[in-house]
Amino acid sequence: MFNKVLLSWYLITLDKSVEFPDQIQQNIQKQQQEPSESLQIVVVNGDVSFEEGLKSPKSEWVISIREKLEQACQDDVAGTWAKLFIYRVPYYLRERDDKAYFPQIVSLAPYHHGRRRLRKMDHNKWRSLHHVLKRTNHDISLYLKSIKELEEKARSCYEGPINLSSNEFVEMMVLDGCFVLELFRGASGRFKHLGYPRNDPIFAMRGYMHSIQRDMIMLENQIPLFILDRFLGLQLSDPDHRGFVAKLAVQFFDPLMPIDEPLTKSDRNKLESSLGYTTTFDPLFDQSGLHCLDVFGNYMR
Repeated sequence: MFNKVLLSWYLITLDKSVEFPDQIQQNIQKQQQEPSESLQIVVVNGDVSFEEGLKSPKSEWVISIREKLEQACQDDVAGTWAKLFIYRVPYYLRERDDKAYFPQIVSLAPYHHGRRRLRKMDHNKWRSLHHVLKRTNHDISLYLKSIKELEEKARSCYEGPINLSSNEFVEMMVLDGCFVLELFRGASGRFKHLGYPRNDPIFAMRGYMHSIQRDMIMLENQIPLFILDRFLGLQLSDPDHRGFVAKLAVQFFDPLMPIDEPLTKSDRNKLESSLGYTTTFDPLFDQSGLHCLDVFGNYMR
């Protein structure tokens, strides 16, 4: 009798302790789904303590999503999109014919800065900066400091991150901005008055000028107009002037107008009168944060 009771108890115990293969697999899956305990090391004021916590792939995934949402919220609050107005050409357009959208002779601003085939124009940019400093008797530090103050505002005008250090960005803006302004001022008057020889290959209304003008209306080759306004203000010792760079740009791009002949000064005056302008035509009268392509586009309307 005793042996039968003992045998029955043994069989019941054995039945509960033995797991069949399908039961083992179910238990493994259950353990993988449940959070696993982990030991966290916490340091407070130099004291080390150990805390047990729960850690699971699902919770890490949710934390990652929340961090991305927080970053999106910060970007939205910062209003970066509101400051952006110099865009990149969409890939589906430029993949077919990049020559139609990329500069071929001169790079301006960050998008094509440093491209090997465009570096030949750099020594002419340095020549233009030398002429500006010599003509105005200014020190280069004046221009560097002035653009340093506008760096954050200028960076926000461009799409995506700009992989240039602060010094590199400021140097690029000073070099490119002075180059553009010299072209504008030379085309409106005479390059000879700015100190350039008559047969200069770049600073003359011949030679490469038409190709340079073409590159300067490329979407990805733009400098904010407020940068050029600042340079002109330094050169003329008039930091509060506004709109004059836009007028210079209109004259500079006039040969690119899609008409038989460029407008003469008298024709331009007649056009302004017919449109009802009581003051000198200014395509950017209420807009100070655009660029040369906008000037050209507004002038064509």
